[in-house]
Amino acid sequence: MGPFRVFRSLSEVGDDFGPCALTIGNFDGLHAGHRDILEKVVRLAHAKGWKPSVLTFDPHPTKVVAPQRAPKLLTTPDERAALMAAEGIEQVLILPFDVAFSKTSAEEFVERIVVGKLHAKAVMVGDNFHFGKGQGGNTDGLRRLGEKFGFETLILAGVHKRGRMVSSSEVRALLERGDVSMACRLLERPYALVGEVVPGRGVGSKQTVPTLNLDTKAEVIPANGVYITETTDLDNGRHWRSITNVGNRPTFDGGLLSIETFLLDPLDGEAPRRMRVAFRRRVREERKFESPEALKSQILHDVAQARTWFRRMEA
Repeated sequence: MGPFRVFRSLSEVGDDFGPCALTIGNFDGLHAGHRDILEKVVRLAHAKGWKPSVLTFDPHPTKVVAPQRAPKLLTTPDERAALMAAEGIEQVLILPFDVAFSKTSAEEFVERIVVGKLHAKAVMVGDNFHFGKGQGGNTDGLRRLGEKFGFETLILAGVHKRGRMVSSSEVRALLERGDVSMACRLLERPYALVGEVVPGRGVGSKQTVPTLNLDTKAEVIPANGVYITETTDLDNGRHWRSITNVGNRPTFDGGLLSIETFLLDPLDGEAPRRMRVAFRRRVREERKFESPEALKSQILHDVAQARTWFRRMEA
């Protein structure tokens, strides 16, 4: 297995990209369906002595061709690339997507990029795959182009979990409803927010319990509520069991969205500067309490629930 490589334009790609087994798509969230494709790409590539590779796009093509329909993204391109590396992918091309590129016909895309530049010997995609100008290319078209240009085409059916078709849009909908447990099943890992730790308003440490406040650039935030979470210091890997409130702090007159995490384990040392908060289970919705004391009492009850949940998970 070679070193993992990320290319951010066609001009960075050398002749040594191929021969490769290639999959093409947005792969937002890198959910169970995506992982199924990546696993099969890796297996095929290893069997044939090719390089397991991914072609993805930035920004999401919908942001360019139909911005009003563009989805909020679950992952950044760099997060996607890191998750792909963990699946055994050896090279990722993150192709800049702009208006000029959106006018590339399906045949030109295959001839110039997939074959001419990436030297794909096999292309593996999901059964809802569309590509080229106006999404004019589909899986049948890809098969025909494979026969014309000499690569194998493999079409994979979608993956179902708990009776649901796994898709990025389904994961988004679950998170926006606060169902982080089901989202975790579809992703095969907890959904996480990363960002800087920023000063809060100081109310919590004085009147309820001290918390770490996360400032994140994530586009998808779980619905307002209280969640059992796990928190990691991104600078040194320290890890804590935790409970997190996503919301507008209605007990303190509300305001901007805040993401406040209370650590169940001792902090031991400085507070983290950058952290990841992984969402495991929703405890309750956010609500207004008649006093900071009532809120503190509820937080202590939430904490007890979280400790019980962790004990059960670790048993």
